[in-house]
Amino acid sequence: MNAKEKQSEFVKIYLKPTLKNFGYQTSGNTWWKNKGDFFIIINLQNSQWNSKEKLSFCFNIGIALTEFIKDPNKKRATHFDILTYTREGIYLSENRRKGKYREDGWLGYLITEKTDLNDFISELKIDFENEILNTLEKLKTLKDCVAFYGEMEFWGDILKEQIKKIEHKNIL
Repeated sequence: MNAKEKQSEFVKIYLKPTLKNFGYQTSGNTWWKNKGDFFIIINLQNSQWNSKEKLSFCFNIGIALTEFIKDPNKKRATHFDILTYTREGIYLSENRRKGKYREDGWLGYLITEKTDLNDFISELKIDFENEILNTLEKLKTLKDCVAFYGEMEFWGDILKEQIKKIEHKNIL
């Protein structure tokens, strides 16, 4: 199996079913979870320099305020709706940021023709289930989102500003 086929298999046998079990819906390489006032969005982004033999990818993760998503029915969010645009490293503990399949990736994770798919899935399972999804599951309200993203100077400020716009609009 080449690297691209291994990535496709990883998405098919691990990522999609896992995110579905956590309540995420999907379209292509984007998953979202509607939390009422906001959506949690996870997007798999491939590097433009990938080849069949070697590829690197990352996850763009963040929230979108339901008020501002582009879907007129407010049922679906895309990676273009993300307000707190962060990568998976923000959600990983220090020791997982330099993980086995992250140290040589130029964008995030790295898969090659030689990558053991089962081992890769085992490593990603630790990142997703123990760290990324564990953190995202704690975001139940906008207050939770402000508490988490407020630690990040730029994204926290943007989030607070957008929430104020909603609150101001609702007062009028």
